[in-house]
Amino acid sequence: MSNEVVFWEKQKFNQWWLWLILIGLNGLFVFTAFEQVVVGEKFGNLSSTDVVLLAGTGFIFLLNILFFNFRLETKIQTDGIYVRFFPFHSSFKHYSWDKIDRSYIRQYSPLREYGGWGIRIGTEGKAFNISGNQGLQLEFNDHGRLLIGTNKPEELNTALNKIGHLAS
Repeated sequence: MSNEVVFWEKQKFNQWWLWLILIGLNGLFVFTAFEQVVVGEKFGNLSSTDVVLLAGTGFIFLLNILFFNFRLETKIQTDGIYVRFFPFHSSFKHYSWDKIDRSYIRQYSPLREYGGWGIRIGTEGKAFNISGNQGLQLEFNDHGRLLIGTNKPEELNTALNKIGHLAS
């Protein structure tokens, strides 16, 4: 059997509230830096030096770039599951079917079960998630568990059914 890709998904952080917070922080730091460094007036009770303020502004911009580049990629192939949470994983992690006891789609609570989004460890095991509350639950032969978030649960269900790796 060829190593056919039967499912592919790429997710990015696109929650409006996250970007609102980051844009708000950008605006605050840029305004404060402009007021202090260019105009020469301290903003409020700010007691930072120009260097510290500019470093903080640079850090906030780098944080934006980091969040913009975060992505979760999931590939289902006939030989297993491949997942990458960029930039933490430079290459795909491969989970072969012979190491997986069960795989199924389930609804979950990102905050309650895993403490949020990203690469997380919670009461239900490890999770890679970016948004939503649907995921591919993997249960391994060694009793480990991994949840991979998805925004395409129906397509993923169909793909796993097609290759016979969906638990009933």
